[in-house]
Amino acid sequence: MTTKKTKTSTEIIRESKSQLPLIKTNFMIMAIAGLMIIVGFILMIGAPSTTDEFNPDIFSTRRIVIGPMITFLGFVLMGLGIIINPARHLKSKKTTDNDITQLASADK
Repeated sequence: MTTKKTKTSTEIIRESKSQLPLIKTNFMIMAIAGLMIIVGFILMIGAPSTTDEFNPDIFSTRRIVIGPMITFLGFVLMGLGIIINPARHLKSKKTTDNDITQLASADK
C-alpha cells in the first residue's frame, strides 16, 4: 500500500526576489532612518524647569533645533526608504550600459 502526497491549495508559494516590493537597500535606509529618529529624540531629552527653579537648558540649541531637525530628517528618510525602488534604477542603469556596449560594438 503506497500513499501519494498531493499538493493542496494551502501550500505557501514563495515569491521570487524580483516580485518583492522592498529589497535589502530599502531596509537599510529604513534602519538608518529609525536610528536617526531615536537619536533625535535622545538629543531632545533633558531636565525640565520646575516652579521653584528655572532651567535655561530647556532653550538650548541641542534641544530645540538639532534634535527636532535630526528627527524630522529621519522621518523624511523613512518615507524615501519606503517609496524609492532601487531595483528599477539598477535595471535602467544596466540597460543603459548594455545599449552603450551594443553601440560601441556596432561601430567597429
